[in-house]
Amino acid sequence: MSRAPSALAGITLVIAATGFFATLDTTTKFVSASVPLLMALWFRYFFQAVATTAVVLPLRGLGVLRTAHPKFQCLRGLLLLLSSLFAFLSLKYMPVAEFTAIGAIVPLLITLLAATALGEKVSALRWSLVLGGFAGTLIIIRPGGEDFTWALLLPLGMVATNTGFQVLTSRLAKTEDPITMHLYTGWVGTLLASLALPFVWTALPSWSLWGWLLLMGVAATVGHFMLILGYMRAPAATLTPYLYAQIAFAMVGGWIVFSHVPDGWSMIGMLMIALCGAAGAWLTARESRALKEFSVRPAES
Repeated sequence: MSRAPSALAGITLVIAATGFFATLDTTTKFVSASVPLLMALWFRYFFQAVATTAVVLPLRGLGVLRTAHPKFQCLRGLLLLLSSLFAFLSLKYMPVAEFTAIGAIVPLLITLLAATALGEKVSALRWSLVLGGFAGTLIIIRPGGEDFTWALLLPLGMVATNTGFQVLTSRLAKTEDPITMHLYTGWVGTLLASLALPFVWTALPSWSLWGWLLLMGVAATVGHFMLILGYMRAPAATLTPYLYAQIAFAMVGGWIVFSHVPDGWSMIGMLMIALCGAAGAWLTARESRALKEFSVRPAES
């Protein structure tokens, strides 16, 4: 397969994944009004773990469970569970599109952390993009505004835990099978969430809510599978800009289900985050190409 069709397939898969993630967030907000949050969180992870295991084990056997870093796999699962918990709490109190936009500053933070961890000098442009993303976040949250509540700070907890999750994922991905990582993520989240299940389980008032919970599980599972397949076909620097399509999908979902349209200031904040994030991804891609060209340049005699 040539590089261009492979990259196009990766881009298509990533955009489709963002659509499923937006569906997950929209459904989560709808379900949170009637289902205990931890019960919904458990179901989301349980469905992903069971569905992934049912598909993977017959194809790969028990060998897929082998990992050289079980402690880091567990830590990764814990970080994603905490990120999901913050996300579920955030969606209970704020619109889907605004929440999604705040979460979109994670790639900017990851790039900044990766550079500083390696002792590299961070350019003024890179700093300005990160600050621009944070400025967009503040415009959406608007601390001190009449609509501000402390619940609007919950997405920042999701940003922190998800950044740690992504950084650890990039480290493990160098030596670990992505399918193995996906399996551990699902089961670690399920087992940890199960500890709280006896205290929050309740009979649901409507059978339709089980359908919504099922949709949550399907959206999360299919979205993560598509993301994995996308990153197997194209480099992260190529795909990252397309992750911001989730903001548009989230706006559509919020409009269809909740009749919510972001106000002017929120639209400005979301646009700032998307532009800074996409510019950061482009900058990373340009730096990667320059480094690759330098590394293959023949030495002068």
